[in-house]
Amino acid sequence: MREHTKVIHIGDRVIGGGNPVLIQSMTNTKTEDVQATVAQIHALAAAGCDIIRCAVPTMEAAKALAEIKKQITIPLVADIHFDYRLAIAAMENGADKIRINPGNIGSRDRVQAVVDVAKERRIPIRVGVNSGSLEKELVEKYHGVTAEGIVESAMDKVHLIEDMGYDQLVISIKSSDVMMCAKAHELIADRTDYPLHVGITEAGTLYSGNIKSAVGLGIILYQGIGDTIRVSLTGDPLEEVRSAKRILKTLGLRKGGIEVVSCPTCGRTQIDLIGLANQVERMVEDIPLDIKVAVMGCVVNGPGEAKEADIGIAGGVGTGLLIKKGEIVKKLPEGELLEALRQELLHWNEE
Repeated sequence: MREHTKVIHIGDRVIGGGNPVLIQSMTNTKTEDVQATVAQIHALAAAGCDIIRCAVPTMEAAKALAEIKKQITIPLVADIHFDYRLAIAAMENGADKIRINPGNIGSRDRVQAVVDVAKERRIPIRVGVNSGSLEKELVEKYHGVTAEGIVESAMDKVHLIEDMGYDQLVISIKSSDVMMCAKAHELIADRTDYPLHVGITEAGTLYSGNIKSAVGLGIILYQGIGDTIRVSLTGDPLEEVRSAKRILKTLGLRKGGIEVVSCPTCGRTQIDLIGLANQVERMVEDIPLDIKVAVMGCVVNGPGEAKEADIGIAGGVGTGLLIKKGEIVKKLPEGELLEALRQELLHWNEE
């Protein structure tokens, strides 16, 4: 389905039409604070964020976008609620895309005013609908908040903007209910060819939010639905980007970066496997190789279980093994394992 969605340009990036699924996040700085916002965007871009969104709750924030835009390299999306004038100001100050819910922008005239500026500047509009803001009449029609109601609400807003003569749209339908969200995406994918921005809204803290996002995004993306994603977490936005990258890699939708596999601990484990695996994961974050690294807890199963990995280490009693393609390369003191692995990775392409 992803191959058949409409191609939409967001700054110098594209989504839809079978293009790679792009990762989004949202700053949690005050947008009015240009320096802090730019610093956070640079960190997010370095971590793998493709598109960034900033809240625009005030006219000062809308005007700050102009300065922020000058200092960043990834497309900037302005997140607007309630005030149509902020949407217009955001576009005038360089936003590459705006996110609105036409239902809370106000009268048709106000939505038209926003659409007219977007059309003039060829700026795409993300039409967002959340289950929490579903119109009362649709809640009554479907006897509660349902996937069908969310889809109808979104399509009503899409048709409204189409009637105003504009079709540079991205649709976002989100719910904190994972299965409802998945069903809504399945329904809407059959009804429109606009690209879909996928995420589980208000997913929660790092632990529960990651699980809900991985399950929800996994179900949706596996079906070929979704053109850009955001993992919504209550925490550091950097964690959203790391999780999104991992989800896309796990689904085979993104290549590159080292994948770390490690065994569960058991009674045979003689080293601090948990600490070692975490150290390895942190160590390889910035190494640009597309390989698999195994971290095994014992020398009994280590070489065998690490066969599918390109390189790995397996712990013993105060010592450990360095393993390449299932073959033992050398035996080292436990304290030297990490550095030996790091050196192998740094010189990987020289062999």
